[in-house]
Amino acid sequence: MAADSEPESEVFEITDFTTASEWERFISKVEEVLNDWKLIGNSVGRPLEKGIFTSGTWEEKTDEIFFADFKFSVTHHYLVQESTDKEGKDEVLEDAIPQSMQDLLCMNNDFPPRAHCLVRWYGLREFVVIAPAAHCDAVLSESKCNLLLSSVSIALGNTGCQVPLFVQIHHKWRRMYVGECQGPGVRTDFEMVHLRKVPNQYTHLSGLLDIFKSKIGCPLTPLPPVSIAIRFTYVLQDWQQYFWPQQPPDIDALVGGEVGGLEFGKLPFGACEDPISELHLATTWPHLAEGIIVDNDVYSDLDPIQAPHWSVRVRKADNPQCLLGDFITEFLKICRRKESTDEILGRSTFEEESRDIADITHALSKLTEPAPVPIHKLSVSNMVHTAKKKIRKHRGAEESPLNNDVLNTILLFLFPDAASEKPLDGTTADNSNPPSESEDYNLYNQFKSAPSDSLTYKLALCLCMINFYHGGLKGVAHLWQEFVLEMRFRWENNFLIPGLASGSPDLRCCLLHQKLQMLNCCIERKKARDEGKVTSSSDNTYPGDTGKAGVQLGPDHLKDTDKEKGEVGKSWDSWSDSEEEFFECLSDTEEFKGNGQESGKKGGPKEMANLKPEGRLYQHGKLTLLHNGEPLYIPVTQEPAPMTEDLLEEQSEVLAKLGTSAEGAHLRARMQSACLLSDMESFKAANPGCFLEDFVRWYSPRDYIEEEVTDEKGNVVLKGELSARMKIPSNMWVEAWETAKPVPARRQRRLFDDTREAEKVLHYLAVQKPADLARHLLPCVIHAAVLKVKEEESLESISSVKKIIKQIISHSSKVLHFPNPEDKKLEEIIHQITNVEAIIARARSLKAKFGTEKCEQEEEKDDLERFVSCLLEQPEVLVTGAGRGHAGRIIHKLFVNAQRLTESSDESAAMAPPEEELKRTGSLEERRQNSVSDFPPPAGRELILRASVPRPAPYSRALPQRMYSVLTKEDFRLAGAFSSDTSFF
Repeated sequence: MAADSEPESEVFEITDFTTASEWERFISKVEEVLNDWKLIGNSVGRPLEKGIFTSGTWEEKTDEIFFADFKFSVTHHYLVQESTDKEGKDEVLEDAIPQSMQDLLCMNNDFPPRAHCLVRWYGLREFVVIAPAAHCDAVLSESKCNLLLSSVSIALGNTGCQVPLFVQIHHKWRRMYVGECQGPGVRTDFEMVHLRKVPNQYTHLSGLLDIFKSKIGCPLTPLPPVSIAIRFTYVLQDWQQYFWPQQPPDIDALVGGEVGGLEFGKLPFGACEDPISELHLATTWPHLAEGIIVDNDVYSDLDPIQAPHWSVRVRKADNPQCLLGDFITEFLKICRRKESTDEILGRSTFEEESRDIADITHALSKLTEPAPVPIHKLSVSNMVHTAKKKIRKHRGAEESPLNNDVLNTILLFLFPDAASEKPLDGTTADNSNPPSESEDYNLYNQFKSAPSDSLTYKLALCLCMINFYHGGLKGVAHLWQEFVLEMRFRWENNFLIPGLASGSPDLRCCLLHQKLQMLNCCIERKKARDEGKVTSSSDNTYPGDTGKAGVQLGPDHLKDTDKEKGEVGKSWDSWSDSEEEFFECLSDTEEFKGNGQESGKKGGPKEMANLKPEGRLYQHGKLTLLHNGEPLYIPVTQEPAPMTEDLLEEQSEVLAKLGTSAEGAHLRARMQSACLLSDMESFKAANPGCFLEDFVRWYSPRDYIEEEVTDEKGNVVLKGELSARMKIPSNMWVEAWETAKPVPARRQRRLFDDTREAEKVLHYLAVQKPADLARHLLPCVIHAAVLKVKEEESLESISSVKKIIKQIISHSSKVLHFPNPEDKKLEEIIHQITNVEAIIARARSLKAKFGTEKCEQEEEKDDLERFVSCLLEQPEVLVTGAGRGHAGRIIHKLFVNAQRLTESSDESAAMAPPEEELKRTGSLEERRQNSVSDFPPPAGRELILRASVPRPAPYSRALPQRMYSVLTKEDFRLAGAFSSDTSFF
């Protein structure tokens, strides 16, 4: 029974062979991907044009497949070409070998400068690669490699795909591929050898030919001719020092306003090191027959001077140190610092000032006593004397971040009016350079920085230079402290700030520039008021009539003309020191407005007509008052209060918080009509007995509608009335008119309290940390950098750089308009600017090396400049005339000089000028004999061997065979494509 039970148990061990294995699923997935990409059948394209691998467009598709739990990525690389529909040739091409096999013999695109490695090795226009998806994964064992290769072979056979299919094996850095291509009755195997050390017998052509011939194993005698393409690459690394024109900055120099070899207000430019690290010369013999040349371990005919083709590429230095980029980067680093100015420099100078005035009664007496405004001699020494004295109290003079010479130079640059006596009268010119309408000048609108001739712009450049050359963050804090003290000095002594446009703050500029403009507005008002106290008033009469619309109050009307002149000329006798000083402290404005106007509080126009007119600017040329026929006078009005963008934001927030209720809307309208009420009061004071219609005719002519009507006597007369919006009951204009009292502008409460606003600005400046300051001024620094790059580019005229500069401007204008741009975006802008600087530095380096400026013949100079510009923009440039052309001779001499430098101990010979080398004469044979030592040993040797040979039998079809080899110092690679006939073998 025991014997019978054993066979019965074996009956139940059934293997289901209908279930697909992991290997079969993998093959099926590969076939599915090939079908999805429509890579089935033969697609013969047009012959490859010369250089198409570099100039053409390469695209790729990627998918993922699994072998069990191991993930592979499948990538289809292909050159985009126009499709050729030639249906009539389908029958003729039915037995044609696949396109990739034909490409193996194509000689138009040997050694492409920029391509996938398989394209360079095999000359393929289309191929598929299966590689491990994870970068760290690798197919290492031979059995796995064979399994994958078998899978590829089965998938190609099942689908009829004629595109080569490769499998990447070993570690990815080795770039090892094996693959296969199948066609009707033909197959090509792609094989590869990769070694670290080159075997001695394969360092020359004869040894490689032996490998190729033994591999193809051709049974024919004699062997069909082998076509050879050879490229030797020579590397030039030892540049002569005098070829690099950039001079390192002299940090210790301070002569004639130049610090660090640079004038204040100008940014540095250029690379500190040579941005071109290497020059690669490729000498090519594109088509040689086997018996023509000799190249073995004893002798070689391959003389680089005699090579028919020369091509050059330059290797750029990785991230060369560029001065402009470093300047901006270091300035950006300040934005990340947290320290305040006091923490950096020690105790605040403002604390010291408060200590000096210990007696509170003394402080009160300073506020109340009507002392004349002291006007000291404005000089650089006076500017910094007080601050220096206080800084030295708690910091030794030797510890001061900025020495006196540097500080005085900067302050003279920022405040040129300090060097002359003219500013003593207070008439400082606001703009030394008139605004230009050029595109470069108006860049500040896009960057929200400041005009390039403004004080803010100059301050940004000075701080940038101080940060880089003179004391870093401490130097920045020191200069800013001096700047704030100078601002207060100018406010207290009525000196206008130079380098700022007159008028209200320009909201298109950065906030710091607006604050300085606001301070200048305050100084102008204070100065005009102080001058008005000591000068008698004079009546200003203006010929002609500016028209009704021309005198409407608004930010864009009548700023610098009639009203401003009128304010200077009006009577200031009624102003008192107390009124001026404590004007904003009045809680009841009616007490002040009613001063001397009690008779007009309750009375109507008749009572008001008896008042004495006050505050007249000049008589309107045409208009008269409607009810009494008196001439209409344009009043002296107050200027609207200038606003910076942060004040406007605060105001809008306050107005928004009032809500949408009727009461909130009414209160909002009253707050916004302060300027209107002031103008109405001025108008009433200048035109006693006037009505609202008279005011509207002057202030808003469109709201007074006149029509021609016929009266009772039949005469056509003009009849006017207020517009519909002015007739709305309880509208703001009517309400304001009823509230307004006849008070001239000089006795009204000031719309703009310059004292308070100036103190707010000075406080704002004093509390700015260096990081805040850098944030404010960074748009100005980027603006200056873009202008510097544009200026330098105009000297070189590089088309690619012009496009990049436009992109930088577009990118910067988007980023800098936000109040607090992200550091990452700012770094991107700086990186773009640095890249442009490096490109321009490379252009200058190449021009210096090739001596474009020394060419006497115009034609040769143009050719060299064209050659240099191509080197910058193209991966590889063909040298016209090879070693015999003008550029070729210069390259030859560069190698000669480098060889002499390494071989000769005589430094004077090594530094021989290239002009003398170019004049060296001699016959071609003499130069050839001497040229052996002119070049170093080639850094890379590339060979392509091709033949069309029947394999494996003599009666098989003649099919393309190809072997590529590359030999470098630490690398030896053979990449072979060997075709065989699968029908006749």
